Amino acid sequence: MAPTARTDAARNAGVTDMDKAARPQRKAPVAASRVPVPSSTHATPIAPAATADSIDPTTPAKLPTPTPTSHTKAPTTDPGLPHRRWWTPYLFLLPGLVMVALFSLWPFVNTVILSLTDAQILKGGRFVGLENYGRALGDPDFWTATVNSVVYLAVVVPCLVLLPLALAVLVQRKVPGIGFFRSAFYTPVIASAVVVGLIWQWVLRSDGLVNTVFEKLHLISEPVPFLTDSTMLLISAMIVTIWKGLGYYMVFYLAALGNVPASLYEAAALDGAGAVRRFFSITVPSVKPMMLLVGTLSAISALRVFTEIYILGGESGGPGGGARTLPFLIRQVGLGFAGETGYAAAISILLFLLTLVFSLLGHRLSKGDER
Repeated sequence: MAPTARTDAARNAGVTDMDKAARPQRKAPVAASRVPVPSSTHATPIAPAATADSIDPTTPAKLPTPTPTSHTKAPTTDPGLPHRRWWTPYLFLLPGLVMVALFSLWPFVNTVILSLTDAQILKGGRFVGLENYGRALGDPDFWTATVNSVVYLAVVVPCLVLLPLALAVLVQRKVPGIGFFRSAFYTPVIASAVVVGLIWQWVLRSDGLVNTVFEKLHLISEPVPFLTDSTMLLISAMIVTIWKGLGYYMVFYLAALGNVPASLYEAAALDGAGAVRRFFSITVPSVKPMMLLVGTLSAISALRVFTEIYILGGESGGPGGGARTLPFLIRQVGLGFAGETGYAAAISILLFLLTLVFSLLGHRLSKGDER
């Protein structure tokens, strides 16, 4: 038994030595090096180095918590961009302002200055004060042109306010082929005023389309003087203006009708209101602001009418100049070798004042409607 016990003890001792050799020898922990701490209060002390025994592989590594540092103010402007000045935005407005000053403000100021002189086309003038205005107010041609312009406005404006509205109500409906009629009604708008005037001159002259058809139908015994009578010439020019403006103002009303709720028409139909009642009770009140706008714009256009009179009546403005309007008179007085630019400028200022009166009237009506 004694030798066997010795053998087992030796065997156990050998296994123990082998296990110790196979195991990795643990190193003694390295002493943390002492680093001097800075004197700043914001400095973070350095932690001692971790040892192999203190590392646990099962726990995730923790990042060091940043210590609060002194906050510095961010720069208010980007150093890469140029420094902004108070006048920088006005640089973008400068081209437009220059164009307005050159082509709107300066011509107006120059017209006012010319109206106070007796300037002519080929020679300068001297200051005469309000003499040109007094001459205009005593000139029968001026009053004839003013009456024609006001009558033109009184006839054209109501037609261009009501007829495009009725046309817009018709073409607003969604029926097959309505797009063709919308395009057809708008075609005169994009046509040149000169082309339109020439077409109507061919239609209304003595041997034109209208007189020829009337003669074939035995409705007239002699041609109707559409272009050779001052009154008929003025009426013919009004027809051309209305025909050309129908499609333009129709688009205005189409935009306004698109904002009217369909539920209003449905409720009125359920209450038994007919088409006419719905038109006057719903459509007209809903588009009333647009009607005022169309009336103002058409009034300004009527006071500025020139092309229709010139194409249909020629350079004289009809027999004896009886169909002349204010723009036509300004052109007739101011052009030519003996053109009186000072007197023409005075008539232009009077036309401006007349236009301003109707514009302010339309503005006043629109303000009253809003209240």
